[in-house]
Amino acid sequence: MPESTDNGNHDGNENHENLPGRNRRRFPGISSRTYEHPADRSALVALRKLSGFDTVFKALSALLPERSLRLLFLSDSVRVSDAQFAHLNVMLRDACYILDLEKVPPMYVTQNPVPNAMCIGLDEPIIVVTTGLVELLDEEEMRAVVGHEVGHALSGHAVYRTILLFLTNLALKVAWIPLGNVAIMAIVTALREWFRKSELSADRAGLLVGQDLKASMRGLMKIAGGNHLHEMNVDAFLEQAEEYEAGGDLRDSVLKIMNVLPRTHPFTTVRAAELKKWAESRDYQRIMDGHYPRRDEDKDTSVSDSFRQSASTYASDVRNSKDPLMKLVADIAGGAGDLGGRVRRGFGGFGNSRPADGPDSGPADGANSGPADGPERPAQDGDGGTGAGK
Repeated sequence: MPESTDNGNHDGNENHENLPGRNRRRFPGISSRTYEHPADRSALVALRKLSGFDTVFKALSALLPERSLRLLFLSDSVRVSDAQFAHLNVMLRDACYILDLEKVPPMYVTQNPVPNAMCIGLDEPIIVVTTGLVELLDEEEMRAVVGHEVGHALSGHAVYRTILLFLTNLALKVAWIPLGNVAIMAIVTALREWFRKSELSADRAGLLVGQDLKASMRGLMKIAGGNHLHEMNVDAFLEQAEEYEAGGDLRDSVLKIMNVLPRTHPFTTVRAAELKKWAESRDYQRIMDGHYPRRDEDKDTSVSDSFRQSASTYASDVRNSKDPLMKLVADIAGGAGDLGGRVRRGFGGFGNSRPADGPDSGPADGANSGPADGPERPAQDGDGGTGAGK
Protein backbone atom coordinates (compact mmCIF):
# COMPACT_ATOMS: atom_id res chain seq x y z
CA MET A 1 0.00 0.00 0.00
CA PRO A 2 1.22 3.53 -0.66
CA GLU A 3 2.06 5.63 2.34
CA SER A 4 -0.03 8.57 3.55
CA THR A 5 1.09 12.10 4.28
CA ASP A 6 0.32 13.56 7.68
CA ASN A 7 0.62 16.77 9.68
CA GLY A 8 4.11 16.38 11.02
CA ASN A 9 7.63 16.12 9.73
CA HIS A 10 8.79 12.93 8.03
CA ASP A 11 11.68 11.03 9.51
CA GLY A 12 14.64 11.22 7.18
CA ASN A 13 12.84 13.69 4.93
CA GLU A 14 13.64 17.07 6.45
CA ASN A 15 12.92 18.77 3.13
CA HIS A 16 9.26 17.84 3.30
CA GLU A 17 8.11 19.52 6.51
CA ASN A 18 4.96 21.61 6.87
CA LEU A 19 2.84 19.27 4.79
CA PRO A 20 -0.90 19.97 4.52
CA GLY A 21 -3.12 18.45 7.19
CA ARG A 22 -5.27 16.32 4.92
CA ASN A 23 -3.99 12.76 4.55
CA ARG A 24 -3.00 11.79 1.03
CA ARG A 25 -1.50 8.67 -0.44
CA ARG A 26 2.22 8.74 -1.10
CA PHE A 27 3.88 6.70 -3.85
CA PRO A 28 7.47 5.78 -2.89
CA GLY A 29 9.73 5.10 -5.86
CA ILE A 30 6.95 5.73 -8.37
CA SER A 31 8.00 5.65 -12.03
CA SER A 32 6.68 8.30 -14.39
CA ARG A 33 5.49 5.36 -16.51
CA THR A 34 2.70 5.02 -13.96
CA TYR A 35 0.86 8.11 -15.12
CA GLU A 36 2.26 8.76 -18.59
CA HIS A 37 -0.42 8.68 -21.26
CA PRO A 38 0.36 6.08 -23.97
CA ALA A 39 0.01 8.79 -26.62
CA ASP A 40 2.69 10.79 -24.79
CA ARG A 41 5.20 7.95 -25.08
CA SER A 42 4.31 7.24 -28.72
CA ALA A 43 4.62 10.90 -29.72
CA LEU A 44 8.00 11.16 -28.01
CA VAL A 45 9.27 8.05 -29.81
CA ALA A 46 8.07 9.54 -33.12
CA LEU A 47 9.70 12.85 -32.27
CA ARG A 48 13.06 11.23 -31.56
CA LYS A 49 12.88 9.42 -34.92
CA LEU A 50 12.22 12.66 -36.82
CA SER A 51 15.00 13.36 -39.29
CA GLY A 52 17.35 16.00 -37.94
CA PHE A 53 15.89 16.08 -34.44
CA ASP A 54 18.91 14.52 -32.73
CA THR A 55 21.23 17.03 -34.39
CA VAL A 56 19.07 19.99 -33.42
CA PHE A 57 18.56 18.65 -29.90
CA LYS A 58 22.28 18.21 -29.24
CA ALA A 59 23.14 21.60 -30.71
CA LEU A 60 20.51 23.48 -28.73
CA SER A 61 21.33 21.63 -25.52
CA ALA A 62 24.85 23.03 -25.81
CA LEU A 63 23.87 26.53 -26.95
CA LEU A 64 20.76 27.46 -24.97
CA PRO A 65 21.60 29.94 -22.20
CA GLU A 66 20.08 28.07 -19.26
CA ARG A 67 22.17 30.12 -16.84
CA SER A 68 20.63 33.27 -18.32
CA LEU A 69 17.16 31.78 -17.96
CA ARG A 70 17.66 31.08 -14.27
CA LEU A 71 19.11 34.55 -13.67
CA LEU A 72 16.13 36.09 -15.44
CA PHE A 73 13.60 34.48 -13.12
CA LEU A 74 15.79 35.12 -10.10
CA SER A 75 16.00 38.83 -10.92
CA ASP A 76 12.49 39.55 -12.21
CA SER A 77 10.14 37.07 -10.50
CA VAL A 78 9.37 36.03 -6.92
CA ARG A 79 10.98 32.78 -5.74
CA VAL A 80 8.64 30.61 -3.72
CA SER A 81 9.96 29.85 -0.23
CA ASP A 82 8.93 29.79 3.42
CA ALA A 83 9.12 33.59 3.33
CA GLN A 84 7.41 34.20 -0.04
CA PHE A 85 4.20 32.54 -1.25
CA ALA A 86 4.57 30.12 1.64
CA HIS A 87 1.35 28.27 0.79
CA LEU A 88 2.74 27.44 -2.66
CA ASN A 89 5.97 26.27 -1.06
CA VAL A 90 4.01 23.86 1.11
CA MET A 91 2.17 22.54 -1.95
CA LEU A 92 5.42 22.13 -3.87
CA ARG A 93 7.10 20.16 -1.10
CA ASP A 94 3.99 18.07 -0.64
CA ALA A 95 3.82 17.26 -4.36
CA CYS A 96 7.49 16.24 -4.43
CA TYR A 97 6.98 14.10 -1.33
CA ILE A 98 3.92 12.33 -2.74
CA LEU A 99 5.62 11.58 -6.08
CA ASP A 100 8.94 10.86 -4.32
CA LEU A 101 10.89 13.49 -6.26
CA GLU A 102 14.01 13.76 -4.14
CA LYS A 103 15.17 17.23 -5.20
CA VAL A 104 12.52 19.95 -4.93
CA PRO A 105 12.79 22.16 -8.04
CA PRO A 106 12.86 25.95 -7.62
CA MET A 107 9.51 27.61 -8.22
CA TYR A 108 8.83 31.22 -9.23
CA VAL A 109 5.74 33.42 -9.44
CA THR A 110 5.88 35.89 -12.32
CA GLN A 111 3.62 38.85 -13.02
CA ASN A 112 1.30 37.99 -15.91
CA PRO A 113 -2.51 38.19 -15.99
CA VAL A 114 -2.74 35.13 -18.26
CA PRO A 115 -3.31 31.97 -16.16
CA ASN A 116 -0.34 29.78 -16.96
CA ALA A 117 2.31 27.51 -15.49
CA MET A 118 5.29 25.77 -16.99
CA CYS A 119 8.19 23.49 -16.18
CA ILE A 120 11.33 24.40 -18.13
CA GLY A 121 15.09 23.93 -17.92
CA LEU A 122 17.78 21.78 -19.50
CA ASP A 123 19.97 20.53 -16.67
CA GLU A 124 17.47 21.00 -13.84
CA PRO A 125 13.76 21.86 -14.03
CA ILE A 126 12.31 25.21 -12.96
CA ILE A 127 8.59 25.66 -12.26
CA VAL A 128 7.01 29.00 -13.11
CA VAL A 129 3.42 30.06 -12.37
CA THR A 130 1.78 33.35 -13.28
CA THR A 131 -0.05 35.69 -10.93
CA GLY A 132 -3.12 35.20 -13.12
CA LEU A 133 -3.17 31.51 -12.24
CA VAL A 134 -2.50 32.06 -8.53
CA GLU A 135 -5.40 34.52 -8.35
CA LEU A 136 -7.77 32.30 -10.34
CA LEU A 137 -7.54 28.98 -8.49
CA ASP A 138 -8.41 27.95 -4.95
CA GLU A 139 -6.04 25.89 -2.80
CA GLU A 140 -7.03 22.41 -3.97
CA GLU A 141 -7.22 23.47 -7.62
CA MET A 142 -3.76 25.00 -7.32
CA ARG A 143 -2.44 21.83 -5.67
CA ALA A 144 -3.41 19.89 -8.80
CA VAL A 145 -1.52 22.42 -10.95
CA VAL A 146 1.60 22.16 -8.80
CA GLY A 147 1.36 18.36 -8.99
CA HIS A 148 0.94 18.68 -12.74
CA GLU A 149 4.22 20.62 -13.04
CA VAL A 150 6.06 18.25 -10.68
CA GLY A 151 4.83 15.44 -12.93
CA HIS A 152 6.46 17.19 -15.90
CA ALA A 153 9.69 17.43 -13.89
CA LEU A 154 9.63 13.74 -12.91
CA SER A 155 8.98 12.71 -16.52
CA GLY A 156 11.89 14.78 -17.83
CA HIS A 157 9.62 16.95 -19.97
CA ALA A 158 11.30 20.25 -19.06
CA VAL A 159 14.13 19.94 -21.58
CA TYR A 160 11.79 19.37 -24.53
CA ARG A 161 9.50 22.17 -23.41
CA THR A 162 12.48 24.54 -23.27
CA ILE A 163 13.58 23.59 -26.78
CA LEU A 164 10.01 24.06 -28.04
CA LEU A 165 9.90 27.59 -26.63
CA PHE A 166 13.26 28.43 -28.19
CA LEU A 167 12.44 26.96 -31.62
CA THR A 168 9.04 28.69 -31.71
CA ASN A 169 10.75 32.04 -31.20
CA LEU A 170 13.49 31.13 -33.69
CA ALA A 171 10.93 30.19 -36.35
CA LEU A 172 9.46 33.69 -36.15
CA LYS A 173 12.88 35.26 -36.64
CA VAL A 174 13.84 33.17 -39.68
CA ALA A 175 10.40 33.10 -41.31
CA TRP A 176 11.88 34.98 -44.27
CA ILE A 177 14.25 32.07 -45.01
CA PRO A 178 11.98 29.57 -46.84
CA LEU A 179 13.90 26.32 -46.39
CA GLY A 180 15.22 27.19 -42.94
CA ASN A 181 11.74 27.95 -41.66
CA VAL A 182 10.29 24.75 -43.14
CA ALA A 183 12.94 22.64 -41.41
CA ILE A 184 12.38 24.32 -38.04
CA MET A 185 8.59 24.19 -38.28
CA ALA A 186 8.69 20.45 -38.98
CA ILE A 187 10.40 19.94 -35.63
CA VAL A 188 8.18 22.52 -33.89
CA THR A 189 5.05 20.74 -35.18
CA ALA A 190 6.32 17.39 -33.90
CA LEU A 191 7.26 18.95 -30.55
CA ARG A 192 3.81 20.48 -30.20
CA GLU A 193 2.14 17.17 -30.98
CA TRP A 194 4.23 15.49 -28.28
CA PHE A 195 3.66 18.32 -25.79
CA ARG A 196 -0.12 18.17 -26.20
CA LYS A 197 0.05 14.50 -25.28
CA SER A 198 2.44 15.16 -22.40
CA GLU A 199 -0.18 17.48 -20.89
CA LEU A 200 -2.52 14.51 -20.52
CA SER A 201 0.24 12.72 -18.58
CA ALA A 202 0.86 15.72 -16.33
CA ASP A 203 -2.88 16.08 -15.65
CA ARG A 204 -2.77 12.53 -14.29
CA ALA A 205 0.21 13.40 -12.10
CA GLY A 206 -1.74 16.39 -10.78
CA LEU A 207 -4.58 14.08 -9.79
CA LEU A 208 -2.19 11.69 -8.03
CA VAL A 209 -0.90 14.63 -5.99
CA GLY A 210 -4.20 16.37 -5.26
CA GLN A 211 -6.26 13.17 -5.09
CA ASP A 212 -9.37 15.27 -5.63
CA LEU A 213 -10.98 14.81 -9.06
CA LYS A 214 -13.55 17.54 -8.43
CA ALA A 215 -10.79 20.07 -7.74
CA SER A 216 -8.98 19.07 -10.94
CA MET A 217 -12.22 19.48 -12.89
CA ARG A 218 -12.92 22.86 -11.33
CA GLY A 219 -9.44 24.06 -12.22
CA LEU A 220 -9.85 23.05 -15.87
CA MET A 221 -13.26 24.72 -16.05
CA LYS A 222 -11.83 27.94 -14.63
CA ILE A 223 -9.04 27.86 -17.18
CA ALA A 224 -11.71 27.58 -19.89
CA GLY A 225 -14.32 29.98 -18.50
CA GLY A 226 -12.79 32.10 -15.78
CA ASN A 227 -13.71 32.46 -12.13
CA HIS A 228 -17.46 31.96 -12.52
CA LEU A 229 -18.03 28.52 -11.03
CA HIS A 230 -21.59 29.41 -10.04
CA GLU A 231 -22.31 29.70 -13.76
CA MET A 232 -20.67 26.38 -14.70
CA ASN A 233 -21.53 22.69 -14.36
CA VAL A 234 -19.08 19.79 -14.58
CA ASP A 235 -21.50 17.42 -16.32
CA ALA A 236 -22.43 20.03 -18.92
CA PHE A 237 -18.74 20.80 -19.42
CA LEU A 238 -17.98 17.13 -20.06
CA GLU A 239 -20.93 16.93 -22.47
CA GLN A 240 -19.15 19.59 -24.52
CA ALA A 241 -16.18 17.23 -24.87
CA GLU A 242 -18.41 14.41 -26.07
CA GLU A 243 -20.20 16.70 -28.53
CA TYR A 244 -16.84 17.97 -29.77
CA GLU A 245 -15.56 14.46 -30.40
CA ALA A 246 -18.69 12.99 -31.96
CA GLY A 247 -20.23 15.94 -33.79
CA GLY A 248 -20.17 16.76 -37.48
CA ASP A 249 -18.71 14.91 -40.44
CA LEU A 250 -15.24 14.42 -41.90
CA ARG A 251 -14.97 18.13 -42.64
CA ASP A 252 -15.28 18.82 -38.92
CA SER A 253 -12.62 16.19 -38.19
CA VAL A 254 -10.20 17.95 -40.53
CA LEU A 255 -11.04 21.32 -38.97
CA LYS A 256 -10.32 19.90 -35.51
CA ILE A 257 -6.87 18.85 -36.67
CA MET A 258 -6.20 22.27 -38.19
CA ASN A 259 -7.39 24.04 -35.03
CA VAL A 260 -5.16 22.04 -32.71
CA LEU A 261 -1.93 22.12 -34.78
CA PRO A 262 -0.69 25.55 -33.55
CA ARG A 263 -1.50 24.79 -29.92
CA THR A 264 0.81 23.44 -27.23
CA HIS A 265 -2.10 22.26 -25.07
CA PRO A 266 -5.10 20.04 -25.81
CA PHE A 267 -8.49 21.69 -25.64
CA THR A 268 -9.65 22.03 -22.05
CA THR A 269 -12.85 19.99 -22.40
CA VAL A 270 -10.83 17.15 -23.92
CA ARG A 271 -8.38 17.26 -21.00
CA ALA A 272 -11.24 17.09 -18.51
CA ALA A 273 -12.84 14.13 -20.27
CA GLU A 274 -9.53 12.26 -20.54
CA LEU A 275 -8.74 12.81 -16.87
CA LYS A 276 -12.18 11.69 -15.71
CA LYS A 277 -11.93 8.56 -17.84
CA TRP A 278 -8.56 7.70 -16.29
CA ALA A 279 -9.78 8.45 -12.75
CA GLU A 280 -12.60 5.94 -13.24
CA SER A 281 -10.31 3.27 -14.67
CA ARG A 282 -9.00 0.14 -13.00
CA ASP A 283 -5.45 1.39 -13.61
CA TYR A 284 -6.01 4.42 -11.38
CA GLN A 285 -7.52 2.32 -8.61
CA ARG A 286 -4.57 -0.07 -8.72
CA ILE A 287 -2.18 2.88 -8.34
CA MET A 288 -4.12 4.15 -5.35
CA ASP A 289 -3.92 0.64 -3.87
CA GLY A 290 -0.13 0.73 -4.19
CA HIS A 291 0.33 -1.33 -7.36
CA TYR A 292 2.38 0.76 -9.78
CA PRO A 293 5.68 0.61 -11.73
CA ARG A 294 8.80 1.59 -9.75
CA ARG A 295 11.74 3.63 -10.98
CA ASP A 296 14.16 0.83 -10.21
CA GLU A 297 12.29 -1.27 -12.80
CA ASP A 298 12.62 1.35 -15.57
CA LYS A 299 15.93 -0.04 -16.82
CA ASP A 300 14.22 -3.37 -17.51
CA THR A 301 11.53 -1.76 -19.69
CA SER A 302 12.46 -1.61 -23.37
CA VAL A 303 11.37 1.14 -25.75
CA SER A 304 9.79 -1.49 -28.02
CA ASP A 305 7.62 -2.79 -25.16
CA SER A 306 6.51 0.75 -24.40
CA PHE A 307 5.76 1.40 -28.06
CA ARG A 308 3.74 -1.81 -28.40
CA GLN A 309 1.66 -0.86 -25.38
CA SER A 310 1.08 2.61 -26.81
CA ALA A 311 0.13 1.19 -30.21
CA SER A 312 -2.38 -1.15 -28.58
CA THR A 313 -3.95 1.74 -26.68
CA TYR A 314 -4.09 3.86 -29.84
CA ALA A 315 -5.87 1.04 -31.70
CA SER A 316 -8.41 0.73 -28.89
CA ASP A 317 -8.98 4.49 -28.87
CA VAL A 318 -9.57 4.50 -32.63
CA ARG A 319 -12.08 1.64 -32.36
CA ASN A 320 -14.00 3.38 -29.57
CA SER A 321 -13.78 6.93 -30.90
CA LYS A 322 -16.92 8.77 -31.98
CA ASP A 323 -14.98 11.13 -34.24
CA PRO A 324 -16.09 10.69 -37.89
CA LEU A 325 -12.52 10.44 -39.17
CA MET A 326 -11.57 7.88 -36.53
CA LYS A 327 -14.68 5.85 -37.40
CA LEU A 328 -13.58 5.85 -41.03
CA VAL A 329 -10.08 4.71 -40.01
CA ALA A 330 -11.63 1.90 -37.96
CA ASP A 331 -13.77 0.87 -40.92
CA ILE A 332 -10.75 0.80 -43.23
CA ALA A 333 -8.83 -1.31 -40.71
CA GLY A 334 -11.86 -3.59 -40.42
CA GLY A 335 -12.09 -4.03 -44.18
CA ALA A 336 -15.30 -2.07 -44.76
CA GLY A 337 -16.29 -1.97 -48.43
CA ASP A 338 -17.09 0.99 -50.71
CA LEU A 339 -14.46 3.26 -49.24
CA GLY A 340 -15.12 5.94 -51.86
CA GLY A 341 -18.80 6.08 -51.01
CA ARG A 342 -18.11 6.31 -47.29
CA VAL A 343 -15.64 9.17 -47.78
CA ARG A 344 -18.14 11.06 -49.97
CA ARG A 345 -20.85 10.69 -47.37
CA GLY A 346 -18.41 11.65 -44.62
CA PHE A 347 -17.80 14.98 -46.34
CA GLY A 348 -21.51 15.68 -46.73
CA GLY A 349 -21.95 13.69 -49.93
CA PHE A 350 -20.16 16.14 -52.28
CA GLY A 351 -23.55 17.55 -53.23
CA ASN A 352 -25.40 14.41 -52.08
CA SER A 353 -24.70 12.71 -55.43
CA ARG A 354 -24.50 8.94 -55.55
CA PRO A 355 -22.45 6.70 -57.86
CA ALA A 356 -24.13 6.06 -61.18
CA ASP A 357 -23.36 2.36 -61.22
CA GLY A 358 -25.88 1.23 -58.64
CA PRO A 359 -26.31 0.97 -54.89
CA ASP A 360 -23.47 0.62 -52.45
CA SER A 361 -22.05 -2.85 -52.31
CA GLY A 362 -20.53 -2.40 -48.88
CA PRO A 363 -22.09 -2.47 -45.43
CA ALA A 364 -24.24 0.35 -44.15
CA ASP A 365 -22.75 3.31 -42.29
CA GLY A 366 -21.40 2.24 -38.97
CA ALA A 367 -20.70 -1.36 -39.86
CA ASN A 368 -17.50 -2.73 -38.41
CA SER A 369 -16.83 0.59 -36.78
CA GLY A 370 -16.70 -0.92 -33.34
CA PRO A 371 -18.28 0.42 -30.17
CA ALA A 372 -18.78 4.15 -29.90
CA ASP A 373 -19.31 4.66 -26.22
CA GLY A 374 -16.07 6.21 -24.97
CA PRO A 375 -14.90 9.79 -25.27
CA GLU A 376 -11.73 10.39 -24.06
CA ARG A 377 -4.46 26.39 -21.85
CA PRO A 378 -3.17 28.45 -21.74
CA ALA A 379 0.47 28.93 -22.72
CA GLN A 380 2.47 32.04 -23.14
CA ASP A 381 3.79 30.89 -26.50
CA GLY A 382 0.71 31.57 -28.52
CA ASP A 383 -2.30 29.48 -27.57
CA GLY A 384 -3.60 31.34 -24.56
CA GLY A 385 -1.76 29.39 -21.95
CA THR A 386 -1.28 25.11 -18.83
CA GLY A 387 -4.22 25.07 -20.46
CA ALA A 388 -2.97 27.17 -17.67
CA GLY A 389 0.31 25.70 -18.07
CA LYS A 390 -1.15 23.22 -16.33
